[in-house]
Amino acid sequence: MNARNQRPTPVGGGATYRSAAYTSLLPWQVRERRFSATGLGRRGLNPDDVYAFLDRVAVDMAAVYAALAESRLETVRIKNALRRWQTDQARARNERDNTR
Repeated sequence: MNARNQRPTPVGGGATYRSAAYTSLLPWQVRERRFSATGLGRRGLNPDDVYAFLDRVAVDMAAVYAALAESRLETVRIKNALRRWQTDQARARNERDNTR
């Protein structure tokens, strides 16, 4: 499968409720999105289309930020565990060296 079409796997089974029919936006979908023009006599884009799309982008961005925050917390947990392990190893090594 082309990397462009791969969807990220939600962290923890997904942090927000979504229907099974909902699929996350991919970057290329955002870049290529086009909105319909408004009716005759008006200029610009159909505001309902724009706001619906912006709402969808906001939901996906919130999911990305939540996943990023979770990743950062996990990084802190791993670093702290590594520091504890290194301290324990250094302490054990010092005890071995002092008993010789």
